[in-house]
Amino acid sequence: MQLSHGASPMTRRATDNSKALDAFLAAKFEIDAMLERLAALSADHFETHPDEINWGHVGTLNHYRNRLREITDGAFKEGEHAE
Repeated sequence: MQLSHGASPMTRRATDNSKALDAFLAAKFEIDAMLERLAALSADHFETHPDEINWGHVGTLNHYRNRLREITDGAFKEGEHAE
């Protein structure tokens, strides 16, 4: 099979993969940065002092936890994403 224009199917596939790899790595690096920030915030007890904790803080942390659980359940095929 001969193509009249552009790259061969093998070259085109390699180019498409390269763009996908670049996009994948960009997303991964962004996730890594978010995780580092969250870990630092958690290490600082989410910028709270034990004497200042109230139910609003609990609600906020429960919200964060639920959102993170959605992500981890999807990533590890657990919870509602279990097969």
